[in-house]
Amino acid sequence: MHRHHGDEDHEHDRGLSYDLPVLARRRMIRLMAGASLVPLVGCTSEDGTSPGASSKGSGTSASPSSSAECATIPDETAGPFPGDGSNGVNVLKESGVVRSDITASFGDSAGGTAEGVPLTLTLTVVDAASGCGTPKKGAAVYLWHCDRDGNYSLYSEGVTEENYLRGVQETDDEGRVTFRTVFPGCYAGRWPHIHFEVYGSLADATAATSLTNTSQLAFPKDVCDTVYASDGYDASVRNLSGLSLESDGIFSDGYDQQLATMTGGVAEGYTATLTVPV
Repeated sequence: MHRHHGDEDHEHDRGLSYDLPVLARRRMIRLMAGASLVPLVGCTSEDGTSPGASSKGSGTSASPSSSAECATIPDETAGPFPGDGSNGVNVLKESGVVRSDITASFGDSAGGTAEGVPLTLTLTVVDAASGCGTPKKGAAVYLWHCDRDGNYSLYSEGVTEENYLRGVQETDDEGRVTFRTVFPGCYAGRWPHIHFEVYGSLADATAATSLTNTSQLAFPKDVCDTVYASDGYDASVRNLSGLSLESDGIFSDGYDQQLATMTGGVAEGYTATLTVPV
């Protein structure tokens, strides 16, 4: 289910105030599933575990377990700043949005470039119904996130004329899309994350129709700590200090399937990967 929230005040993606309805819905789904006494072989809940089982992640950058790999990626809120036409502006229909490097704005925007530690992100979209062994060739992923200061282009004060850190890619024969971007900042109330939507095809994505999945990617704490110790992320250090994956309004009910695997460093940049079963 694709959910968006209002943005009347043009504030940041305000953690629990926006995401709690989705969190409550997902918990209700697990409670309903746990009430059933009939086991379903091979079935899992939205958080990738059998009904009633704990879905807490380890907090490391390890790959998902085999049980989670064949469950559909958890459905999450797109937040108040999707830019997909569901909450005001629609960047998906603009020429130039299909691109791999999303660090700079494109088209008739102000033309700014987002600063920060380089990040190369690869998502591999696979078919959950086939046991996650079949790549989803020809699907499309729309990806967006905040900048180093915690601001979202098109919405946040000071960057409403920018459209950086947003882009669409079509999956290749292996189901992969790769984006070159910067490591996002941490703003108050939310664990560092990246939003993404999966569409059945590139044509669907650029028409903003036939959306199939909406989710979020989380970053391991050790990597966040290292990145935020570098220049330009001072506010992120303060904001992260009061947060954890276990207390985040989105990831607190399970993040194994959404925690990126990371390599690299601040000087050379990081590489992040995640398998996305749909």
